[in-house]
Amino acid sequence: MADVAREAGVSHQTVSRVLSGHPNVRAVTREQVTLAIERLGYRRNPAARALVTRRTRTLGVIAVNTALYGPASTLTGLEEAAREEGYLVSTVSLRTGGGQGLKDAVDHLAAWGVEGVVAITPQRSHVQALAELDAPFPVVTVEGGHQFDLPGVSLDQELGARMVTEHLLAAGHANVWHVAGPGDWLESEARTAGWRAVLEESGIRPPRVLTGDWSPLSGYRAGQELAGLALARPGTAPVTAVFVANDQMALGVLRALREGGIRTPAQVAVAGFDDIPEAEFFPPPLTTVRQDFAAIGRRSIGLLVDHIEGRARKAEHLLVEPQLIMRASTRPPGEA
Repeated sequence: MADVAREAGVSHQTVSRVLSGHPNVRAVTREQVTLAIERLGYRRNPAARALVTRRTRTLGVIAVNTALYGPASTLTGLEEAAREEGYLVSTVSLRTGGGQGLKDAVDHLAAWGVEGVVAITPQRSHVQALAELDAPFPVVTVEGGHQFDLPGVSLDQELGARMVTEHLLAAGHANVWHVAGPGDWLESEARTAGWRAVLEESGIRPPRVLTGDWSPLSGYRAGQELAGLALARPGTAPVTAVFVANDQMALGVLRALREGGIRTPAQVAVAGFDDIPEAEFFPPPLTTVRQDFAAIGRRSIGLLVDHIEGRARKAEHLLVEPQLIMRASTRPPGEA
């Protein structure tokens, strides 16, 4: 920094103000310093800056199950949002989110001097284990923190499920079946709750729930059962519409129905959740609920920075609104 000051003919303090974006610097002086920085190829030393400011400008992310579309997309959104806010990100990815794994991740990030952590912990047991840890920095969760007195950000999963169920009923279906995700997942719980609430409010008895594990194979197996019910003799519960808790399982359901000789949507309408990039290319293109992962990332990082700066309430929880994307897989009964 001293070399830059000499090159620009200004004081060390002026260079520091330019680098920090201080407004009280004349435009001509700012330009002189900027040109000097470019000529000398100056790069700030994060370690030296941290010693002076006691700020590392580094955030931690703990991510569980990043092989799945939702957690992986959330991680991308968080990293992009952190960069926009001028923070580096140190990420620890875990296959499972048990108490010891989370503790080790927190200890690792603490050793690297992160100022706070966003935890992508989609299962109830993960969030509970996180709530029991005594972290040395603020922690914000993505999904489910409100149930354990932790600050967090999540998509309004229940609203998304309500939107798609209402859409299917409005299309003329007498009932809507549901293929849920795994039981310990908070998103799965909320999506099932939204689906069930709409049916009960409409005076419809919800049919039994089929359960998958988010994979196309589990959706295929559920779809085989649904195909059998759709082709069953009169008097049994009819299957004309299915809300599937994620798009990958919906892909499996669509294949099973097709192999059973059942046309979608003419005989059975199918809707998913997530709006993965492939959803609009499914046969037929899939009606689904879109998650705004960029917005989730921005609001999560913003909430964490607020906690670091002491501006946020202890257990504040923010919701991001979903969007229903209507495609050919849910055209009303009778339409080609």
